[in-house]
Amino acid sequence: MSAVPLKISGVAKEFTASGRRHAVLAGVDLEVAAGEVVALLGPSGCGKSTLLRLAGGLDTPTAGSVLVDGEPVREFEPRCAVVFQEPRLLPWRTLARNVAFGLPRDVTGDRARDEVAHWLSVVGLADFARHRPRQVSGGMAQRAALARALARRPGVLLLDEPFAALDALTRLRMQDLLADVQREAGTTVLLVTHDVDEALHLADRIVLLGASPDGPASVRLVLDVPGALPRDRGDAGLAALRSSLLGELGVRTPAAVAP
Repeated sequence: MSAVPLKISGVAKEFTASGRRHAVLAGVDLEVAAGEVVALLGPSGCGKSTLLRLAGGLDTPTAGSVLVDGEPVREFEPRCAVVFQEPRLLPWRTLARNVAFGLPRDVTGDRARDEVAHWLSVVGLADFARHRPRQVSGGMAQRAALARALARRPGVLLLDEPFAALDALTRLRMQDLLADVQREAGTTVLLVTHDVDEALHLADRIVLLGASPDGPASVRLVLDVPGALPRDRGDAGLAALRSSLLGELGVRTPAAVAP
């Protein structure tokens, strides 16, 4: 499947706990163009992962609509694929068979084997196809999870802090891998992250979610990230944007600290 657009219109989400209703999201509007990479930033608990679940059909909005390629999202939306913070691989399957688990049902036989081999090669795991998850590192397991998602040839790839559990060096390598893979696959990407630098490195646009102290979250700010991908992490031109985003998240940067 080629990249497709994602449109979120007037979305609200409420949960009920102990007989009380709790509004998490309200009036969220967001359009992601086909092939675009958009990062969702915001403080913990502001509804980033909830919004991602709504986009993937893993939950339903209380109000509003979510459209993928102009059509309403269905339960367990087949046009989307999700990569979570943990790899969530099946421990009794080899990496190859875990990737095969993500294939569409009509992909079988030689075509299935070719698809699995292709995506394992793309994520650098061609030599580990027969290994089981316990036999590889956390970064390698997460690469297998990414390959499994891409094997579906999704129109929209949904990433829920996929590198948060990795060590710092592995995380940087995985960010570079994701950038390379996205260029090859061309899929639309919606990325949830707490990492401002990760968002600046990977995204075409950054969407900041936020809420009033007792109210639901909505879109506070949308920023275009300048410069073509892939970006240089040391690009001085991104420093002001980084400082601005950290300030919006309540983090003082050195320039903002009084002498």
